[in-house]
Amino acid sequence: MDEMTVVTVGREAIKTALMIGLPVLLSGMFVGVIVSIFQVATSIQDMTITFIPKIIIVFGILALMMHWMLRILMGFLTHVCDMIAAMGA
Repeated sequence: MDEMTVVTVGREAIKTALMIGLPVLLSGMFVGVIVSIFQVATSIQDMTITFIPKIIIVFGILALMMHWMLRILMGFLTHVCDMIAAMGA
């Protein structure tokens, strides 16, 4: 295994992690901003109000996108396993 292969696999791993994590993180951030704007507008300063909407949205996004996320992960794992098998042959 040469250095270029390691860099390529590392780059693909980072790209895959970003693809899988970005929808969940962005939805949580978006809901947090919306709740914060609501808190500022209504002068409610309770810290626990932000957690419940974020938890609901994050679990909802995970439930809706789990099939896609697993397909992306399986594709990456298959690619890495194929590369390992090709090096042994």
